[in-house]
Amino acid sequence: MLQQRQSPLLRQQPTAHLAQTMSLLELTSGELKQKIDADLASNPALELIDVRRCPHCHRPQIAPGACPVCSSRLKDSQSEPIIFISPTSDFSSPRNYDSDRNDAHDEWIAEVQNLPTYVFRQIAPELDTADRPIAAFILTSLDEDGLLRVPLHEIALYHHVPISRVEEVLRTVQRSDPIGVGSQTPQSAMLVQLEVLADSRPVPGLCYKAVQDGFNILTRKSPELLGRFLGISSAEAQELSDFIIQNLNPFPARAHWGENNQKAPTPPVYQHADIIISASKDSPDTQLVVEIVSPYSGCLRVNPLFKEALHQAPEDKTDEWREDYERANLLVKCLQQRNHTIVRLVEKLVFHQRQFILEGEAKLIPMTRAQLAKELELHESTISRAVSNKAVQLPDQRIIPMSRMFERSLNVRTIMQEIIKSEEHPLSDAEIVTRLGSRGYHVARRTVAKYRSLEGILPGRLRNSKKKKSRRSTMPIDATKFDQYIQPV
Repeated sequence: MLQQRQSPLLRQQPTAHLAQTMSLLELTSGELKQKIDADLASNPALELIDVRRCPHCHRPQIAPGACPVCSSRLKDSQSEPIIFISPTSDFSSPRNYDSDRNDAHDEWIAEVQNLPTYVFRQIAPELDTADRPIAAFILTSLDEDGLLRVPLHEIALYHHVPISRVEEVLRTVQRSDPIGVGSQTPQSAMLVQLEVLADSRPVPGLCYKAVQDGFNILTRKSPELLGRFLGISSAEAQELSDFIIQNLNPFPARAHWGENNQKAPTPPVYQHADIIISASKDSPDTQLVVEIVSPYSGCLRVNPLFKEALHQAPEDKTDEWREDYERANLLVKCLQQRNHTIVRLVEKLVFHQRQFILEGEAKLIPMTRAQLAKELELHESTISRAVSNKAVQLPDQRIIPMSRMFERSLNVRTIMQEIIKSEEHPLSDAEIVTRLGSRGYHVARRTVAKYRSLEGILPGRLRNSKKKKSRRSTMPIDATKFDQYIQPV
């Protein structure tokens, strides 16, 4: 009788060498230093000797800096960067990061703010001084979805003002970014968004009825029901539903507002760079010199005396000593593989993003980790690990995350900001699309709206309104601090 047996599924298990190499790739130079210091303290088979070696040819080096053999072949090709590994003490531009960067990093780090502060910053110049406490009350009463759950008549009673005045302040709040914030229901938030959207593009007429009267049907995502309710075909109802989904948000606080969402984690502050890029002044075409930070000075290796003593180890120590030797040998090999991978990655990345490094964000070449992985014949996860949490210092001394070199929309967003900054009158999103197209960047209008939201830029109508009303502001205000307008209940 034949019996069916289930054979175990064979899967390729990662080797110890590969697993440790991947874990080391994720570490920053500071984290790697902690790892190596701990292993040097606990493993007698590991030692650090004061010998420098080139990461390319592995020849011993006497002087700090780039390998004279490897860098000489690159001097004729200005597009090829000179790249080498050096300890922190040998940086070509030595800086006291603990002091200098602590004073300067605020220039490069966006301020983290909550939603009430973010909105109040926009509308404060538009409001009369007496209306600012009402706006502050409204903003501090928002729920986590950005909706106002406090009845307007209670706000009017609290501030001893007519309800019409509260409604006027609320209308100003609702038309700030994110559009619809401060509305009392999801439907009213979407209606405000439709009203603002109609200023820059055509809006299907049935949208208002679908949102106001058919909100419950919209949530079911049934084109047939929506079509019967509005008296249109299912195909037309599907198009209308798609338009609403793509352009409206019933919960404004869940949208990405400004540069930092209050629910998003605090962005890391990079004070120490893992890769330092400088521009060589000696060459007419500006050759780039790249230093990869090594957390230690010298060469890490397996202690040869320990290897010889391993053959004479006592019986009760043989296994322990052999385990120490194997761990030390594995760490040394994995560190060499890590350095080799990072050198290849950085060399290729700097070659492709040369113009971005020298001229700024507008010259960024859109590329993905998958494209770079294919070019280097590596797995995409290897590239992701090598890029993760790493910081790069550019020739202008800015420290940025390495992941920024893979932001595909950064160049378009930079050009868009330049267009808006130099506008003679507030441009609509459609006009921005046209101007981007004339400069070789072809994007859709909704893409411009998305990028504008990412950069915390108001729509053209609101920018125009803000300019006009700011002239009526009777008193300068620090809009980042509005606690003075909140009275204790």
